[in-house]
Amino acid sequence: MKNLSQSQKQIYYPTIYMIIFFLFWEISCFIFKIPVYFLPSPIDIIDAFREFSEAIIENSIQTFYTTFVGFGMAIIFGLMIGILIGWSNNIYAGLYPIMVGFNSIPKVAVVPILVLWFGIGDVPAVLTAFLISFFPIVVLWFGIGDVPAVLTAFLISFFPIVVNVATGLATIEPELEDVLRALGANRYQIMTKVGIPRSLPYFFGSLKIAITLAFVGSVISETVAANSGIGHMMLTAQSNFEVPLVFAGLVALAIEGIGMYAIMALIEKKFTFWAHRSQFGS
Repeated sequence: MKNLSQSQKQIYYPTIYMIIFFLFWEISCFIFKIPVYFLPSPIDIIDAFREFSEAIIENSIQTFYTTFVGFGMAIIFGLMIGILIGWSNNIYAGLYPIMVGFNSIPKVAVVPILVLWFGIGDVPAVLTAFLISFFPIVVLWFGIGDVPAVLTAFLISFFPIVVNVATGLATIEPELEDVLRALGANRYQIMTKVGIPRSLPYFFGSLKIAITLAFVGSVISETVAANSGIGHMMLTAQSNFEVPLVFAGLVALAIEGIGMYAIMALIEKKFTFWAHRSQFGS
């Protein structure tokens, strides 16, 4: 295995461990005769995928859509506000503790509020909502459950992006700033030539965290205020006592999350290759 490259190891070892995990799971269910309604075996979950493949695919697409829209909004607004906060040391010192505080609030707690605000009606409308800390968001309402799911995904992934971008911009070494100013650089040049590139590892690190959180927000919202999506499907399966289908929904959600995480990691590696340490001794 020493001849494997680092990228090959990142695929090889997780695959091996995953196979071992599922084999252990299957063998345990067989030896201890664990009932399906308590813990379905991997084979039972595969059977559920075959039986409900159409519903799983349809709801997975819906969850991916709401998550991607909310996550995209979080990137746009989070990046802009993060740069605004990190641009000035005074603004950073004043607003950073507030952002950290809001980041500590469980964003899923706002789901009932979103339901009260937006309801479950079919009337399309343009909604302007000041959510959490006076951030204007204009949303076009196209369906029953999309807005609460999208906004929950947005809220739950927004603050990690803001906090990390602001931190990356505001923590430029004072000595480095002094040297750049001595060479004639102004604040704009320091931020664009040094600050923003330096903050990219913080930014992409927050994206890898935020995308998984966005899926969590979407699914939780779908269980409360939607008629489609993985969360709604799992809730319906639970009420029908289709335990293998519940676990199939979990697996589908995990696949989506891992896929998006991998995409974020590839983009990060492309744009911040200089920030990755060498693999000596690996």
